[in-house]
Amino acid sequence: MHKRTDFVIRKMTCQDIPALLEVETDVFTTTWSEQAFLDEYNNPLTTYLLICEQQQVIGYAGFWLVVDEAQITNVAVKQNWQGLGLGRELMQALIKEARKQKAQSISLEVRASNLVAQNLYTSLGFQEVGIRPGYYLDNQENALLMQLII
Repeated sequence: MHKRTDFVIRKMTCQDIPALLEVETDVFTTTWSEQAFLDEYNNPLTTYLLICEQQQVIGYAGFWLVVDEAQITNVAVKQNWQGLGLGRELMQALIKEARKQKAQSISLEVRASNLVAQNLYTSLGFQEVGIRPGYYLDNQENALLMQLII
């Protein structure tokens, strides 16, 4: 576990993709590919923010802006950096960016078993609005659909 220091939140660049793959491998059982991140980077509808300690990427979060809804794609913080409030900082920055881009709402899916993430999202004002049965391909786990009106 690391101690809390100063962190920088910034937008993703193409050069960050290898670091994002490291975060993915550390956090998720089913990971995105380099091509998937490159496609996201090149998509004009997407925004990805990174949280860095010095020059090291330790987490990221992103969304697609579809009309007036920001659809969060992923939120991840490396395991040994979790519990320091970095996910909250990323989410707050993502919400601010969505507002700046004129989104009226933000939605996301979260594993039904991921109570830590659900508690974070609820504390930020998200509400459960539905269930997506069998959403996660690795184990057919349900996803809770959560939404924040901004």
